[in-house]
Amino acid sequence: MRRGRFWGALAAVILIVGLAFSWGLGSLMVRPNPSAVPDAKPPATDLSIRTRDGLALAATYWPGQRADSPGVLLLHGNGASRAAVADNAAWLAGQGYAALTIDFRGHGESPAASHSFGLYESRDAEAALAWLKQRQRGAKVGVIGISLGGAASLLGERGPLPADAMILQAVYPDIRHAIRNRIAAVTASVPALLLEPLLSYQSLPRFGVSPRRLSPLAALRRYRGPVLIIGGAEDRFTPPSESKAMFDAAPGRRGLWLAPGIDHAHTSDLRTDDYRRRILAFFRDTIGDPQPAAVSTP
Repeated sequence: MRRGRFWGALAAVILIVGLAFSWGLGSLMVRPNPSAVPDAKPPATDLSIRTRDGLALAATYWPGQRADSPGVLLLHGNGASRAAVADNAAWLAGQGYAALTIDFRGHGESPAASHSFGLYESRDAEAALAWLKQRQRGAKVGVIGISLGGAASLLGERGPLPADAMILQAVYPDIRHAIRNRIAAVTASVPALLLEPLLSYQSLPRFGVSPRRLSPLAALRRYRGPVLIIGGAEDRFTPPSESKAMFDAAPGRRGLWLAPGIDHAHTSDLRTDDYRRRILAFFRDTIGDPQPAAVSTP
């Protein structure tokens, strides 16, 4: 009898410690990541964009070739800031596109807020897209969503962003796979299987939604515009099989590129000539060429 009570008490202690540990780990995962961002260099300008729930997001805008040039909204990954996509934004502006970058809530120079894996960040993406669409006088606007940025492009309360084209880069298919893959990358598959539910289901007390709500793959099925899925061939956080699943889920025009030999971090930070050639071709084909060839006259 005493032995049974002992083992029962031990099991209760282990359970309590395990839950406390997983809650603490979850708190680390959602903590804000403020950081300084270099001031914009002309012709770019720094500005603030207000979300519908009242946050003032830090942002940077590069004008296009014309006041009504097509635009591209670049959305950074988890733990980063708009500085991470500034080089590609400036390069796109050099091609004639207007470009806009933002710091998601809880990132960079935007207000401190818990990370929500794209759920509340979708409000930031929504506000930024509306701002850029208005600034470009209704011209077509495409999105490059990197990891968290891609999730935020898809997980809005009103569905995916009404963008005219999307590039989804290193984007996880659902939160359970995302967490499991990240744990397995540093431990092993068995601890990942055991710990993942204790972290994934924290979405209920933290955000009031089940893990099922945090599924960019399910949300992508509702987006009818053209999509280019980009993944890393050596990405352990979002393996190629998951990038292919995202590709399969897209109901409209779609493309898939698995960049050879790179992991998640490098996939999220692509700036190569090959990468830029591919995104430029995609945007020229979908939202238009801001620098059309001159028509020759006899």
